[in-house]
Amino acid sequence: MSEDDLGAAAASAPALRQVTAFARWVGEGRKLTQTGQLTMADARHLVSLLDTGDEIDPVIGERVFRTRSSAELPVLAIVVAWAKAAGLVRQVRGRLVPVKKNQRLIDRPAQLWTVMFAAFNELGPAACPSGWFQSLLGENFADGIAFLFGGIADGGGAAPTEVVQEEVWSALSARYYLDEATGEQLARLRESTGHDVRRVVAGLVSLGALAEEEAAAGVLRLTTLAEGALRSRYGAVAPGDQIAQLKITLLDIDPPVWRRVLVPATIRLDRLDRVIQAAMGWTNSHLHMFIHPSGRYGVPDLDFPLQDERRTTLRDLAAQEGETFRYEYDLGDSWDHAIVLEQLLTAEPGGRYPTCVAGARACPPEDCGGVHGYADLIDTLADPTHPEHQHLLEWLGIEKGSDFDPAHFDTTDANRRLDAVILAATTTA
Repeated sequence: MSEDDLGAAAASAPALRQVTAFARWVGEGRKLTQTGQLTMADARHLVSLLDTGDEIDPVIGERVFRTRSSAELPVLAIVVAWAKAAGLVRQVRGRLVPVKKNQRLIDRPAQLWTVMFAAFNELGPAACPSGWFQSLLGENFADGIAFLFGGIADGGGAAPTEVVQEEVWSALSARYYLDEATGEQLARLRESTGHDVRRVVAGLVSLGALAEEEAAAGVLRLTTLAEGALRSRYGAVAPGDQIAQLKITLLDIDPPVWRRVLVPATIRLDRLDRVIQAAMGWTNSHLHMFIHPSGRYGVPDLDFPLQDERRTTLRDLAAQEGETFRYEYDLGDSWDHAIVLEQLLTAEPGGRYPTCVAGARACPPEDCGGVHGYADLIDTLADPTHPEHQHLLEWLGIEKGSDFDPAHFDTTDANRRLDAVILAATTTA
């Protein structure tokens, strides 16, 4: 899609049009109520002006329920919160006023779209207002959005809404001890979380970040706008930028297990860690560190001091072709990887980075006991008479030894895992 097409797609997004119209309406400033809300007179006007679809003074049965605050109008509340999060307006001394330096964005839809997309993570209180039952998404908004995008990426860029909802629920509920919750409590928690996920999806569809497949109702698809923004957020690469071709080899295994990846030469080490995990086929379930003559890099910890990988780039460890360093994963099993900077290339127009371009042999199963344990595993799977053969089949979740093929590798699978990492990295990237 050309830059002009991207700009046109951004300008046509209903959410962007609403936020733009709202920012223009604010003008030099608007008075707020004592609680920091829009006055009801302004709210009534904006519901019509912005075509939010909010219902004022709803009638249920024969009873009229008066709308007493603009906070009771969910779509309008999101528009206001979005304009604030995007830096177009701010609240000062009981008034909503424009942020002068950012007003130029109103006439630059492509830039405003990118800002609004990045600001979406800040809309938790507006998108998931607390009610009788606070949803798990409301309490973990940014991470929930990451899981949502990850679920869609796992489906190759499109996935049924119900599947995405279930993935968000599974990922978030795993953070809580819910064993003692009653069936009714779990049902209400799941219902409120599902309701908030649907509201979030509606917001992302309105922004043009997600689309519902016309040919299959209920299937969500990442748009070109969203995929481009997520990839840029993970590691911005423009045509002509420097790309590093790395060869990652798992040491002490013969025949060798290796991958060749292309990444931005300036990629941060915490992001490179996720690239290595996805390309190799690891599950990111254990600690890791990068090892270089200048030191050891990873996630700093009082019990295991490391230099902060988030403040270090690939270029700090390997700036010239032929330079090497190591990456150790699972400090118990000690999977040691050699990383070689094979070539420095130039990013191509339309190129997808990071990407895996080649490799050989399957990644060992997690927690199999390191290099020696893996060798024993392969021998045991190949011998149906071995006393541990059946136990290993059950542990791996396979029916027969040949179901695990140590020689198997598929770049498509590796890049699908990479996509899931990149497109879900909304909080850590």
